[in-house]
Amino acid sequence: MGFSEAVRCCLQQKYATFQGRASRSEYWWFFLFYFLGALVLFVLLFAFGGMQSLQNGDFAGLPTVPLILIALFFLGMIIPMTAATVRRFHDRNLSGWWYLASILAGFIPIVGFAASIAALVITIMKGNPGPNKFGRDPLGPDTNADVFA
Repeated sequence: MGFSEAVRCCLQQKYATFQGRASRSEYWWFFLFYFLGALVLFVLLFAFGGMQSLQNGDFAGLPTVPLILIALFFLGMIIPMTAATVRRFHDRNLSGWWYLASILAGFIPIVGFAASIAALVITIMKGNPGPNKFGRDPLGPDTNADVFA
């Protein structure tokens, strides 16, 4: 799955789908889209004088249009990013509730760091081959997921 296919899949076909499985390529291409979108919006914020306002301690002087765009972007991306992560956990044969547990553990100082590392490792690991209790293998039964095999 490529970049545009992953973005289309996560934003159009599976926007709020918490069932099924997501391959590593689907998840990480969509994460790259999410990261690049946030980066562009923050660059836009600083291009409109946001950095000077922050240096002066004048938070009221921050430009409102980029802030509104950033807020809309993050609000619009909460559901598809969470859904993609839950589907990624499903690919490892883990319940999506483990993702919620890792988010809640984030509020505990040292435990939160360990939980975020665990969630990262889970999203990086190869999915279980073949069908599991969350659905069929997103790579297909006869597709090999080993990139360097």
